[in-house]
Amino acid sequence: MCRNIKNLFNFEPPVTDEEIRNASLQFVRKISGFNRPSKANEAAFNAAIEDVARVSARLLRSLETTAPAKNREEEAGKLKARAAERFGAGA
Repeated sequence: MCRNIKNLFNFEPPVTDEEIRNASLQFVRKISGFNRPSKANEAAFNAAIEDVARVSARLLRSLETTAPAKNREEEAGKLKARAAERFGAGA
């Protein structure tokens, strides 16, 4: 589940709100142990996703670096190559 949380800082083009929300969803799923919460827990689950997304966006906006921005396609290619090496060519 947590493998879906990607590094979101210092990319060109910058991270989108959707990417931040997707990472927040994965984080809340991981720490709660729920893929889909029950009706009784749904409001708390959704509120946690929104809270994590809001704080994450604030963090990403406030970070600074002198490193050049990473290229999304190049980084995705590196991840695919590592996955293929680790799990075989069908990854």
